[in-house]
Amino acid sequence: MTVRHHIGDDLLLSYAAGTLDEASSLLVATHLALCPACRARAAAADDLGGALLDALPAAELSPGLHDAVLARLRAEPLAAPAPATPLRPRSEIVIPEPLRSYLGGDFETLRWTKLAPRVHQIAIDLPNCRPRARLLRFQAGTRVPAHSHAGRELTLVLSGSLCDRDAVLARGDVAETDEHTEHQPHAGPGDDCICLAVTDAPLRFKGVLARLLQPWFGI
Repeated sequence: MTVRHHIGDDLLLSYAAGTLDEASSLLVATHLALCPACRARAAAADDLGGALLDALPAAELSPGLHDAVLARLRAEPLAAPAPATPLRPRSEIVIPEPLRSYLGGDFETLRWTKLAPRVHQIAIDLPNCRPRARLLRFQAGTRVPAHSHAGRELTLVLSGSLCDRDAVLARGDVAETDEHTEHQPHAGPGDDCICLAVTDAPLRFKGVLARLLQPWFGI
């Protein structure tokens, strides 16, 4: 697997700094699990952040803080270690672990909700996060209604392929669109396209029927 479409520098730096929202952080972390090149970029960003912190002047601790922290650590009982989880064969792990923990299983155990003909979804519950994250599954060849955006949308392909304008995105690839983008992506041939999508504003559908059904879709 060769990832050809990567996350942008602004997203990566925000992720490394810990300032990215939970939904976008989930997508970035899942992409990093699939992309060695971006893992190296993220490590470099962490190193840069550490160097900047080292360059800051040292701050004095308040009197007694050191002893208070040690006393609290001694007072708290150690948690029992979690039971070991048997490793599964690598070929069976289709969903990378950052996302798998949120979903509670792999593709074969997920419960999908029908969103439209040939389209299913799983909404990911992030109570304190404004951007919405969802897993989408499009049957091969399915076209998304033409639309633009009122904000940013991030899409990470996990299985199958997604054709968007001149690009064909495969497993691990990321597409980033904003309010300047108008498009009509479609699932490629072969396997169903399964992707993680994060949106911070509703889509702007062009067709009348899609606009009428949008409140029911929740997109």
